Amino acid sequence: MDSHEVLKAMDTKPQGSASLAAVVSAFVPTWVTGLIFVSIFIVVRRWYPNIYAPRTFIGSIPEKDRTPSVGRSYFNWIYTMRNVPDKFILYHQSLDAYLYLRFLRTTIFLCLIGCLFTWPILMPVNATGGGSSTELDRIGIGNVQDKGHFYAHAVMAWVFLGFVMFTVARERLWLIGLRQAWTLSKPVANRLSSRTVLFLSAPRDALNEGNIQQFFGEGALRIWPATKVEAIESLVSSLKFKIELLETAEMTLIRKANQEGRKIAKKFRPQDVNLGYDELIPDSIKKTIRPRHKPDVSPLNEKVDSIEWLREKIKEDEAKIEDARRTHEIGDTKGAAAVFVEFRTCAEAQRACRNVASSNLLALNPRYTGLTPSEIIWNNITIPPARRISEEGTALAIVIATIVFWSIPSGIIGLISNISYLADTYEWLSFLKNLPAPVIGLLSGLIPPLATSWLSKMVPNIFRYIFKSFGSPTNTAAELRVQKWYYVFQVTQVFLVTAVFSGAAPAAQELMDRVKDPTSVPELLARQLPKASNFYLTYFIIQGTTSAADNLLNYSDLLSYLICGYLFDKTPRQKFNRYTSMKGIAWGKLFPKFANFAIIAISYSCIAPLVLGFAAAGLSLYYFSYRYNLLFVIQPKVDTKGQAYTLALEHLLTGVYISELSLLGLFGLRKATGPSIMIAILFIVTVLYNMLMNRYLAPLEKFLPTDLASLSEGDDESTPLLSSAEEGHAQTNSRIQRLGQRAHVSPTVAQHVVDPIARFFEPQIFASHQAMRAWLQEDDSYDEEDVPAYTEEQLKKAYLNPALTSPTPVIWIARDSIGVSRNEIAENEQNGLKASDQGAWLDEKGRLKWSTEDFGEVPIWKQSIKY
Repeated sequence: MDSHEVLKAMDTKPQGSASLAAVVSAFVPTWVTGLIFVSIFIVVRRWYPNIYAPRTFIGSIPEKDRTPSVGRSYFNWIYTMRNVPDKFILYHQSLDAYLYLRFLRTTIFLCLIGCLFTWPILMPVNATGGGSSTELDRIGIGNVQDKGHFYAHAVMAWVFLGFVMFTVARERLWLIGLRQAWTLSKPVANRLSSRTVLFLSAPRDALNEGNIQQFFGEGALRIWPATKVEAIESLVSSLKFKIELLETAEMTLIRKANQEGRKIAKKFRPQDVNLGYDELIPDSIKKTIRPRHKPDVSPLNEKVDSIEWLREKIKEDEAKIEDARRTHEIGDTKGAAAVFVEFRTCAEAQRACRNVASSNLLALNPRYTGLTPSEIIWNNITIPPARRISEEGTALAIVIATIVFWSIPSGIIGLISNISYLADTYEWLSFLKNLPAPVIGLLSGLIPPLATSWLSKMVPNIFRYIFKSFGSPTNTAAELRVQKWYYVFQVTQVFLVTAVFSGAAPAAQELMDRVKDPTSVPELLARQLPKASNFYLTYFIIQGTTSAADNLLNYSDLLSYLICGYLFDKTPRQKFNRYTSMKGIAWGKLFPKFANFAIIAISYSCIAPLVLGFAAAGLSLYYFSYRYNLLFVIQPKVDTKGQAYTLALEHLLTGVYISELSLLGLFGLRKATGPSIMIAILFIVTVLYNMLMNRYLAPLEKFLPTDLASLSEGDDESTPLLSSAEEGHAQTNSRIQRLGQRAHVSPTVAQHVVDPIARFFEPQIFASHQAMRAWLQEDDSYDEEDVPAYTEEQLKKAYLNPALTSPTPVIWIARDSIGVSRNEIAENEQNGLKASDQGAWLDEKGRLKWSTEDFGEVPIWKQSIKY
């Protein structure tokens, strides 16, 4: 076959292309589903505020940190969404929560700027490129046959991809300034966690209080050794389990006694209705209603009174725990230990993280600062260093194998998205041609993105379990590892593998036909591969409508609360835990997912610009849903102090590399020499940019600069952040603002146009530590005096393993009208067990209620300490 016939064959459009039909088929049902979800959310939101708006009222959130709300009408939340800024989340939740919303805004901004750059130029160029593609394929690069048209793509690549790189660098500089200002702010710097460093693989001598200065310097104040206490942990876990069993047994007795009491009371005269448990219930019935069980599975054992047996076992466990704690000593750890060290200031803790504390290569490494006690995985911080290294290697091997073998289901999904091509190509699939057009559209447009989304949801949970099971010392460290490897999964499986199978399937048969003429294969691939973009148009539609609406409706938590709460929660403690257990958020799952959204959009920016618009729309809907959840619902349980945002920004550059390599391959296959040279130079520039950014910014992202730390130690908070001279100097340093002044622009234009442009393009001025400190403190929500105070008892126990310090939980039962709870409390206290019926009761119908309005009445409630 000569070259003329090859090009003629390439111009022949494959049968069965239904890109527009697939997009429409995906859009209609998902949009309808999304509207249904939002409508249900608006209706049920009022009925279940603990599911849809706990941050506005629940007692576990301090009043100063609650989201302001004007009421519980159907649409009052929209008023709050409009009037409460994102910055409110920074002050009243966490740094990560604010940065997550900023990341979504940044990706939306990049997609919109990409549309602004590429749509007016590349869409007309592609549409007039001389190819024979139709529908949505016509405005993609696959429709370009004239080599001269590729210069437009090369120029747009320089412009847009260069803008992406600048934005990433700008955001990293901005984040460095914010983290420095945040870490050194008075409320944060004075937290115990900011002044405490965790050293793993601690030698035996480092665990002695007398050696604190030798190992950790003069700035060290106190240490908390951490060694293996597996036996005590097992006893404490067993004790808590038995306490819960005892509460269940007590509540079973109380319910049965009240049921019998109501039956008996119907036979009494009205004046005798108020008789108590002892007078109302005959002894014969009292004996039959008490819960009983076999303490052993052996059929020879007789049943025992469950309440009396559990009381006895609890006292036995208490004695064992007390004895184990009293005799607990730190023996020869052989490196299987860790130590928490408190320093005088946050700055000294930061210095300790950088200093070499031991001549032993593996001792006192790695190190972590800014950890709260709730983040620590206690079993993993006492692993010997050699075992830790081997477990980390094993975890990585399992994760990599998971990613590799996930290609099988991902590839199948990609093939399904091209079902029309497969039906035309393979005879055994020809029956699919008889299906109605809407069904074909659903199979190729709706099912693959849904399946991709469902499969990808499983992966971060698998990764998290692997890393926690193989040595991650803290939940934060595990979450950051999940983020790094879930990003790899997202890019390889959700994007690249699916794109290759999606785009290569239509060309598979033709590739086989052209084996005898290999020279035509590259041209064929260059024309067919860009069509994989149609898959991601429907992917963004489904994610942006159905999934974002699902985030609002949150039906899984609602059903869990209604069904599980009714079927399984039989004690006040269970009711309390379910009611106050607020939804968390997994940064390791979300940042890679939306980074991949942006990576796909950037990769296709010069190949199929339409993807940018769909990505912007999908990300905007997600931003709205997550903004609602962070304001009203979510309580983050992991705080990476901005590290997750840094990783996400670095990951965005993957889209730049993929875009450049794709264009380089396409131009090379089409023999477009000029555009190929332009993209090759851009690729080299990108590599150099990436290397330099990481070299100079990575240390500032990891550690606090010594000069700033030293200044913070002697900082006088009464002095102004910037003197008038400094403010004027900052203004004159801005070249853009000086140009505005020379052009005599009006104050309104300067405020709304010139100043935002200056802040964006001059981060070296407007993202400095001083500038970010002023930005941080300019809001009324910032409270400079919100400095935590700790008692000596709190400091003594702060970073000790809870197994060594936790008391026996109070037995919490519900108050009842005939006084069974009072009788049981008295019996428990006679056995040396603390019990209470305060804050919980059985109503007249025997339903369990508790004090949801006043947590002060709940005996198991304790205000959390801000470590």
